[in-house]
Amino acid sequence: MGRLGLQLYTIPKEVTKALIAPTASLSILCAFMDSERKAVVLGISGVSSSGKTTLARLLRDIFPKAFILHEDDFYMTDVDIPIKDGIADWDCIEAINLPAFKDALSYIKSHGKSPPDFISQEDQNSVGESGVDPGVVEKLHQEAHSKLKDQPALPLVIIDGFLLYSEDMKDIRELFDIKLFLRTEYKTAKARREARSGYVTLEGFWEDPPGYVDKVVWPNYVKDHAFLFKDGDVEGDLDEDVVERLAIDTMPIDAQGNMTACLRWAYKIVMEVMERYHD
Repeated sequence: MGRLGLQLYTIPKEVTKALIAPTASLSILCAFMDSERKAVVLGISGVSSSGKTTLARLLRDIFPKAFILHEDDFYMTDVDIPIKDGIADWDCIEAINLPAFKDALSYIKSHGKSPPDFISQEDQNSVGESGVDPGVVEKLHQEAHSKLKDQPALPLVIIDGFLLYSEDMKDIRELFDIKLFLRTEYKTAKARREARSGYVTLEGFWEDPPGYVDKVVWPNYVKDHAFLFKDGDVEGDLDEDVVERLAIDTMPIDAQGNMTACLRWAYKIVMEVMERYHD
């Protein structure tokens, strides 16, 4: 028996076996805590322009009954975005409507589908080419559908967002069954963000002013994610004790800048959970 809060859970034999395996994912246990679940909820987080939405869309194309909920769909209205030092700060927690975001996640966990009348604005934003050979995606798609075809298919709900695991998001962080964290170097994140034309918002369109990454995006990322790294260095080594305690699976260093390697890493973790849950 395992204890989480005041509720007792019985962990199936196959799960116990998987957890003690040398290659066991940090996310496996989370997928077995609720026998009444209606969906498997996957979180993908990391700094802006780390590849979150690209990875989310690729996984959506691969797994059966998969759909995406973007954190960016829960921005406040344009006039309510915080102004700091004369600049609209779209990359802070105050820019997100947290109650609405949490309500949507809770609805999905209870019903296995998006809230009624929910329409994504974020899906209107382009993320460019993924860089992954379509043949690789098709092969993983066929493999996933083959492995899961004879099992009752729970929806895979993919949540992508830049602030999913921060300490100020604890209540929301606990709603994820799988947590993936994408790492990206400052220079890469800066180049990608500055190459974007802009973003569709609730009330219009936003374009980053000059210097926005250095003044807003990167400082906010450091502030909200330093606790995950040794000595707070977000380009250094992760604090393994912290990421293990939070059951966060972090992208391997060699997958940075390589979406094919990133996709294969994420696919393996997600498939591992989906298979074991459906057994």
